[in-house]
Amino acid sequence: MFPTSQGIPGLPDLTHPQTLMRLGSQVLSSFLTLTMLALALGLVVALLSLALHRTEPEQAIFTGEWAVRYSALLRAFQHGFLVLILLISGFFLCSTLGNRYHNWEQARVAQVAATVAGDRMEQTAPQVRYLIQEPYTYTVQIDNRLVQREEKREVPRFLALEGSEIQVTIDQAQNLQDRRNNYRIDFAADYRVRNSLAKAQDLFFEVAPPSGYSLLQNLRVEREGTRLQLANPGNYSFPMRLEPGAETSFRVTYQAQGAPRWVYNAGGQLLSNFRLTANANFPNADFASGIAPNGINSRGQGKAFTWVFQDNVSVSNPFGVFTATGPILNTGVLPRLLLLAPAVFLWWLLLLYLSLPLPLRNVAIAAGVFFACLLALTYLSRVVDAKLAWAGLSLVLLSLAWGLGARNRSASLAAVVCTLAGAVLPVLGLLVPYTGLTLSLAGLLSAVWLAVRNWYGLELGERIKLV
Repeated sequence: MFPTSQGIPGLPDLTHPQTLMRLGSQVLSSFLTLTMLALALGLVVALLSLALHRTEPEQAIFTGEWAVRYSALLRAFQHGFLVLILLISGFFLCSTLGNRYHNWEQARVAQVAATVAGDRMEQTAPQVRYLIQEPYTYTVQIDNRLVQREEKREVPRFLALEGSEIQVTIDQAQNLQDRRNNYRIDFAADYRVRNSLAKAQDLFFEVAPPSGYSLLQNLRVEREGTRLQLANPGNYSFPMRLEPGAETSFRVTYQAQGAPRWVYNAGGQLLSNFRLTANANFPNADFASGIAPNGINSRGQGKAFTWVFQDNVSVSNPFGVFTATGPILNTGVLPRLLLLAPAVFLWWLLLLYLSLPLPLRNVAIAAGVFFACLLALTYLSRVVDAKLAWAGLSLVLLSLAWGLGARNRSASLAAVVCTLAGAVLPVLGLLVPYTGLTLSLAGLLSAVWLAVRNWYGLELGERIKLV
């Protein structure tokens, strides 16, 4: 089982009720504090003005100047308060979108991994066992004396297989419960056994069923065309006696269903005259464990993998077939962009303030357009490439920025240049691999524009106004 994907640690997510409650309480307390401070300062100025209303003209002028400065300060702070509110709101929006997109990316990775994850079906090579009598010595205590005794015991020894010819057909079937692409295996193997000892020997041909299967059926073991019966259920050990140099053959067949990976394990044996052909009747099949096959042939939508080992080859890792998946690239790009989006917005807004008149209404509308484009980018990038989606959204953003000029062509041109240098290029730079180069170009364009605008007297026909 894969763990549930979690959001980016430490970032607020407005889709969580506890985050909303905590944010609401903090905003309410901060708003009440600011309101009380503004009212207290206004009350102090009003009381001073009233108390000194009929006093000397100098004091009256001094009080009037403070009242005027306080009023001007409040008007100047309107833009600061609005920008601060927009930044805070944009940060919470972007952090929420970043968490949502991060969760979606992790769920997509887990879904792809689940199609090939899980146990593997592993077929171990059979063994040819025989027993020998081997002396051993042990010590016992008799009448307070240590006495050594020597006896004989049976010790297993193994012979290498003379030859292996294995044919495996693999079909893929999706499990509707866990969405994994499970395998259906049709296994057929011919093994040759030769008594390479100098005398006749009682041998045991031992074969194990595959591990990791969910269904195993029609397991048959034949010797020279004759089916062998199990002496004990689950004990696939078949006795035989061979003369020196004599050979015999065994055939093992079965059908199985199980995990989305099939491998063959040599079990530490030396492989001689070995040939394994795995026919994978599905796309995206590839060889497992890094043991490259001697040949790969295309068969319709599938592939045929062939491993051939002629003489005394030791293979330590199991080798076989699994279903390869396409790489999941560019993860984490959108969450990084969304976390840096408030800084990009602040830079764009600074360029606009230094280039053309911006009333409060236009600042709020520009912020809404910018974050709306980011919201659209977040969800459009799930179905199309993020760079292509931003290219289309950039045209919308640039066309809307033209309206900031208020029917003044030079001011509209300034708004477009500021939007290109302060919003379009920085966001694009956070989407493409060459982030540093793109951001450097955006910064250079911004600096050149401000220099031309302010040092070379490029007038817009109207001075910048705050309100």
